Amino acid sequence: MIPEDLQLIIDTTEENMKEAVVFCKKEFSHIRAGKASTALLDGIKVNYYGSMTPLNQLASITAPEPRLLVVQPFDKSTMQDIEKAIMSSGLGLNPNNDGSIIRIPLPLLSEERRVDLVKHAREVAEKGRISIRNYRRDANDEIKKTVQSESLPEDSRFESEEEIQLLTDKYIKMIDALLEVKEQDIMTV
Repeated sequence: MIPEDLQLIIDTTEENMKEAVVFCKKEFSHIRAGKASTALLDGIKVNYYGSMTPLNQLASITAPEPRLLVVQPFDKSTMQDIEKAIMSSGLGLNPNNDGSIIRIPLPLLSEERRVDLVKHAREVAEKGRISIRNYRRDANDEIKKTVQSESLPEDSRFESEEEIQLLTDKYIKMIDALLEVKEQDIMTV
């Protein structure tokens, strides 16, 4: 049985590891795959009366076709700002503004671009794995300190470290599974 102090460290570490997986999911949603997804524009912020506002709070975003995103601003006066924000987002998109809605055609991805996107997805996954390993290291250090300061049995330390390692393996597998799905999504023509 793991002492309460050590269980608290394990639970906190698991929460942090879950957040690393959520981070990867969110980052993967911003990486463009073969078909249009409204999540592609989630990270875009628009200068709206001096404050940076998420695009999805200023407009409705839809994907009526597999290769088209449509942005319909709630306030027509924001059209230029939204268009500017999309063009400077680094996503390589060229919006077409017709005065009432903004159409964003998504060009077919070249093989070279797909390979770059896969590379980027792997970098995101590696960041997630690194943060999980860092949480493991921090938890193990914390466990050692707690065992020493509270003169707990060494067995509880080993048991706790084993539990932390199981969590590490579990969450790294989750990130690997997410990466595999994203890679397939990107490479599917």
